[in-house]
Amino acid sequence: MRDTKESRLLLVLLVAIAFALITVDIRGGRNSPVDGARHAAAAVFGPVENGLSSAVDPVGNAVSAVRDSGSRHDRLAALEKESAALKAKLGSDDRNRSRLKQLDKLLKVAGEGQYGIKGAQVIAIGSAQGFSWTITIDAGANDGIQRDMTVLNGDGLVGRVTTVGPSTSTVLLANDPDFTVGTRMEGNDELGFASGQGDRPLRVELLNGKAEVKKGDRLVTFGSQADKPFVPGVPVGVVSRVDPSGGGLTRTLYVTPYVGFTKLDIVGVVVQAPKKDPRDTVLPARPKPVPTPTVTVTVTPSADAPATEEQQ
Repeated sequence: MRDTKESRLLLVLLVAIAFALITVDIRGGRNSPVDGARHAAAAVFGPVENGLSSAVDPVGNAVSAVRDSGSRHDRLAALEKESAALKAKLGSDDRNRSRLKQLDKLLKVAGEGQYGIKGAQVIAIGSAQGFSWTITIDAGANDGIQRDMTVLNGDGLVGRVTTVGPSTSTVLLANDPDFTVGTRMEGNDELGFASGQGDRPLRVELLNGKAEVKKGDRLVTFGSQADKPFVPGVPVGVVSRVDPSGGGLTRTLYVTPYVGFTKLDIVGVVVQAPKKDPRDTVLPARPKPVPTPTVTVTVTPSADAPATEEQQ
């Protein structure tokens, strides 16, 4: 339409009519004379708006795909796709819950032992220099990490820091054959040295060859001079086997570590040692013994059983 005097007058007239209809509609309420026209417009444009909404709303689009599929096969495919997405989300949530649980246990251990820790995440396993049992964590010199610091998690002793970079560090795990830590037994305070044996239990040499030790006894770290590389009181493991005493100067026992070295994720580096030895306070609570059920069997002779000599 050309911009003429007539076209301008027509535009003004249309705007005036529009304002008049709006005023009548507002004043009329439910009895508005344009109510029928409104319903007719909704019937025409409603499906179009709904389609546009589904197009821009991913959730609505997914629901529409399930609801309005043209065939049973399409509906099943849409449902399977949504199920896979939900499972993936649930897996992520499970992992987050697992990490939160690990962090809670770590903070509990740090609180009970009064250890000042720097939390870190395991980002790699193994070593570029060989086949030793090591991990790489995402904390380094920039985070206050130094060589020969104790590393633990919510279960107990993980290892010690051996190499420090600006933002990462290498940790030698307690089950590595080159790893040795001083230990102290719960209760009787017997001292020894624990060495790693890879995927086998730790080997502990007690300094007292006549020490009274039994399966189930527990050990913690003894601590090092100036608390490096080990702070005292960190749970090490539980005695699983004791070699017979041969009258030697030392006694050998085997200890199952508290830490699962093949499933490490959240760890803590002890950047500040406790002011006093926590002794055995960091050890987990002992499991309560499960009572063994007693079964009593009573034999009732049947009426058809043959009589004994006393009954005859």
